[in-house]
Amino acid sequence: MSAITGITPELANISYKPDPVGPAGRVGLITLATDFNSEDDLRHILPTDVRLFTTRIANANPITVDSLRAMADDLPRAARTLLPGFGIDVAIFGCTSGTVINGSDRIAALIQEGMPGCKVTNPLLASHTALRTIKAQKIAIVAPYSLDVTAAVATGFAEQGFELTNVLGFGLENDPDMTAIPPDVLMAGALKANTDDADAVFISCTAIRAAEIAQRTEQLLGKPVITSNQALIWHALNLLNYKKPITGFGSLFDHTPPTA
Repeated sequence: MSAITGITPELANISYKPDPVGPAGRVGLITLATDFNSEDDLRHILPTDVRLFTTRIANANPITVDSLRAMADDLPRAARTLLPGFGIDVAIFGCTSGTVINGSDRIAALIQEGMPGCKVTNPLLASHTALRTIKAQKIAIVAPYSLDVTAAVATGFAEQGFELTNVLGFGLENDPDMTAIPPDVLMAGALKANTDDADAVFISCTAIRAAEIAQRTEQLLGKPVITSNQALIWHALNLLNYKKPITGFGSLFDHTPPTA
């Protein structure tokens, strides 16, 4: 085979101004190896001038308290793979139940071990912040998990001072089964879990397609609906000091956390 000749760097002479990558911010998502949903869900909510970059940590189905605890050890390695040498502005850990089991502070510390100084959020921190921002004290919870994982999530909210008026779960153990729950079924679950005295309904889990039905469910309930992925993006954007409006994903985006 003859050598290819005649290739020159002529295009280097074309004058242009490079486009910025994520001009309003770069968000790094650390999600589970078994997650079928987070990347698509978060990109649907994010404005176009903020870019999402993803990496994954080792995990295997079924989702249990033990598997959720074990996966945290992989967080520093995963954090180091998010745009090395370039950097991101906010790191997101994309697992609500995993944050509950391991603790929000530990999750943040493990991510910052791999990415020192980076701003970090997770579904538990973001959801707690969101609920406090909208002044919700009494909440109803919908979750897709097995009973023991659902109980752990409920305990995580109760320990933060929230009063739980109702907790309902689907009893699932595998991420693909959670993602396969139709959004309208999630909405039906939220309507069923709601109680008259609940200030808000929280739909837990980044692996489910709940963000897209948050606004419709709010309209039916007449009260705020917070979901894991919706709260994650809301909190990340506030950490970025992003000021442009976000519409179509619920009334949470009309609020700014007092500490942002």
